[in-house]
Amino acid sequence: MLLLASASPARRRLLEQAAIPHRVLVSGVDEEAIHDPEPRRLVQLLAQAKAEALAFSPAAEGQRHWSGDHGCAAVLGCDSLLVFEGQVFGKPGTAAEAEARWRRMAGGWGELHTGHCLVAAAGLVQLETVTTRVQFAAVDGATIAAYVATGEPLSCAGGFALEGRGGQLVERIEGCFSNVIGLSLPLLRRWLAALPAVA
Repeated sequence: MLLLASASPARRRLLEQAAIPHRVLVSGVDEEAIHDPEPRRLVQLLAQAKAEALAFSPAAEGQRHWSGDHGCAAVLGCDSLLVFEGQVFGKPGTAAEAEARWRRMAGGWGELHTGHCLVAAAGLVQLETVTTRVQFAAVDGATIAAYVATGEPLSCAGGFALEGRGGQLVERIEGCFSNVIGLSLPLLRRWLAALPAVA
């Protein structure tokens, strides 16, 4: 059984569709307290913080011990960011911000980085960031405004949901498709293949 340390419905749906047994528990990590100027490292640090917050319990003398309280053999943490023209885009704070971003992104290419961290019961920590290139459709202002009005962009890294209405505004994907939705299933399958109790 895999424990997903994420509140993301999209990640949960990916695991369900891939028939990977799992439970969901939000880590409660303060993401604003974690910083790194390099986006690929930042998403990895965030993913690690989420996974380890649930996988380990503090002990005396600063040691960490595997926490079996959740009844799972491994914990998965993930975090995603979009980088467009050198600028990092997380979730838009407002509809106005989402619309401004989309007007800038329309017709261009961005890189969606998702950090992954898998912590196994033996204490093994695996870390990797997967990057997928995304080309956005050259849509007009009215189309952008209509999409933002749905509210969907406000809860998504980069301001779009590939698996939702935002999929119509994406022209091309280069790399792992599921990574853009929230986690790389090919990477996760490789990791779980080495964990017979979870796979």
